[in-house]
Amino acid sequence: MSKTTKNIQKNSDSAPRLLSGGNPQIPKGEGNGPVQAYIAAMPEWKRPLGERLDGLIVGTVPDVHKAVKWNQPFYGHEGEGWFLSFRCYTNYVQIQFFRGTSLDPVPPKASKHEEVRYLDIYEDDDLDEDQLVSWIGQASKLPGEKM
Repeated sequence: MSKTTKNIQKNSDSAPRLLSGGNPQIPKGEGNGPVQAYIAAMPEWKRPLGERLDGLIVGTVPDVHKAVKWNQPFYGHEGEGWFLSFRCYTNYVQIQFFRGTSLDPVPPKASKHEEVRYLDIYEDDDLDEDQLVSWIGQASKLPGEKM
């Protein structure tokens, strides 16, 4: 086996690198594939949460457009911008609602960006799926954030 073949095998077998806080480093890309690669690389308890979040988003917005940008999944309407993203931190997964101040009720965590609001989900949290689905639905109807 040549050295090149060994390097290709080694690189194709390696898992994505985890950045600070355990956030997977996934190449930028459009569509479901990169998002599923991100979710598959989420560490520990965060992976099933990522699968659950993706399922809730797709269940609420069946025609959702997905992408990975800046090492996090984005969800929106193709050509119309993004309404949310999420990413891993050391102790929680954070959902970012780009027009969060327009949601009712407003998600709990403020941002340095005026309209953005966050929801931090910790391992032992009892996730209020009804509220989350309501926010996803509301967010999907607002003007998207162009990035």
